[in-house]
Amino acid sequence: MGKICKPILWFAVVASVGTVICASPLAASGQVLEPQPQSTTPNPLADPTMKPGKMLLFDLEARFAKDVAARGGAAFADWFADDGVALGNGAPPQHGKVAITRSANWSPQVYQLSWTPTDAMMGPSGDMGYTWGHFEGHSKDANGNPITTTGRYITVWRRQPDGNWKVVLDAGSNEPADAGDCCKLPAGS
Repeated sequence: MGKICKPILWFAVVASVGTVICASPLAASGQVLEPQPQSTTPNPLADPTMKPGKMLLFDLEARFAKDVAARGGAAFADWFADDGVALGNGAPPQHGKVAITRSANWSPQVYQLSWTPTDAMMGPSGDMGYTWGHFEGHSKDANGNPITTTGRYITVWRRQPDGNWKVVLDAGSNEPADAGDCCKLPAGS
């Protein structure tokens, strides 16, 4: 989740996906609707084969993002383990929760950080996993003009001895706002 934009800023937001099935009066009358084109972007939350570990990591990301949206940098730092590391784009590494807390001092009224995980994987032992995806940061410059920072992030999670999950590594890389999806494979690959 390493997103930096003065001060240190990272991560992204998870949205739940629901499916609604309904009977159409047109289908009952014998009319057939044309199929709509499907999105080419896969939605990991709509995967019926999703394993519980992946679901847990997506849930952690959703709670983390919601807390950061409400409380800003203080919430961001609270999610780190005592020995966590934050690697912000173009900034020195922040080692430990104390350093991360000092650097993550933004208010949600001044900087809004959101992120969406693209994928997640739980380790075989079930006590560590990672998520990765896209982040966006929104703020204003000294003249009140909007500034948007976007990029990719990875977050490594570890279950603590008390059973809670904490971030042990957060890293990100900024990308231009008009970069589109930098991570799609070229056609024909």
